[in-house]
Amino acid sequence: MRLAVYNVENLFDRPKAMNLGTWDEGKAILQDFAALSELLGELDYTTARKQRMSELMIRLGLEKQDDARFVLLRRNRGQLLRRPKTGGIEIVADSRADWAGSLELQDEPVDEVAMRNTARVIHDLKADVLAVVEAESRPVLEQFNQQILKSVGGQPMRHVMVIDGNDGRGIDVGLMTGKNHPIGLMRSHVDDRDSKGNDIFSRDCPEYAIPLPSGQTLWVLVNHLKSKGYGGKTTSDRKRKAQATRIKAIYEARVAAGDELVAIVGDLNDTPGSDPLAPLLKHTDLKDVFEHPAFDNGGYPGTYGLCNASNKIDYILLSPKLYQRVQAGGVMRQGMWPGVRPKRWETYEDLDHPKNAASDHAALWVDLDL
Repeated sequence: MRLAVYNVENLFDRPKAMNLGTWDEGKAILQDFAALSELLGELDYTTARKQRMSELMIRLGLEKQDDARFVLLRRNRGQLLRRPKTGGIEIVADSRADWAGSLELQDEPVDEVAMRNTARVIHDLKADVLAVVEAESRPVLEQFNQQILKSVGGQPMRHVMVIDGNDGRGIDVGLMTGKNHPIGLMRSHVDDRDSKGNDIFSRDCPEYAIPLPSGQTLWVLVNHLKSKGYGGKTTSDRKRKAQATRIKAIYEARVAAGDELVAIVGDLNDTPGSDPLAPLLKHTDLKDVFEHPAFDNGGYPGTYGLCNASNKIDYILLSPKLYQRVQAGGVMRQGMWPGVRPKRWETYEDLDHPKNAASDHAALWVDLDL
């Protein structure tokens, strides 16, 4: 069986802020979006919070209208703000209960060449079980599976599943499997809460059971942890560590129930030696497939961007019994922008510009004797 994981960074539509010319431009917008979203969710709108909301709204282009280039302020009921003729924004609501609505990122279509290159990566992976990170929804993933994958000569996967997570931007995690590996039991952790009542997972940590011909079950837990991309470092690190701690508990409960074949896969958004990932990488018996002697990293230690060691953020973590079943493994970078000085790896022929890249992430795969 070939198990793989791939962060596709959205299949059809992507937030406009993520498609800007430089990462720093998009990062600033996403940081402001995150900060404003957090403030809008507060129960009490203090004077200081109102002032900060106004500043962020103006920076996000909302001073004159609710429909800005990068964000959309949706106001369904109640009164949140007013816009004086003299300019600026005045927050009139005193709490979240005073109005109903949401703040959303504006989307735009993914580059057509990039979309086909994403399909090429999935086709060339030839995975029996493929974990997908940053898929918009199950219908979108199935549409991509049936239409775009076919257009590049690929064979659609027989089973496709995405459980809606906590991220309103259409950044979910899912699983695609071939006809010989139907998805069995599924368990979502979308509503796991911390001691303060906050959602633990930014998206979800779904558990998928894959029945095997031997009578055993392969459990695949798909993850996408809190990004470093925006928000304060201390807050982001704390969130990732809480998520890693919860995944550890889920894994240990699965092992205690007698399950020996468990894989935790996905974009964990941090490096192997980081403190946030220590609960998983240092305090469990899980093994990173990168450490297996049969694994080929393609000459680069990372999985994101230019694939330096500081960009090793995508993982296939295996329980000891599953790690013993590894026959081969590797990193597929053909759909990634290779840089220019020098070009780091070979790519698909029409990947001649960063915008044509399938993703900024490599796909990881491992062959297991199951």
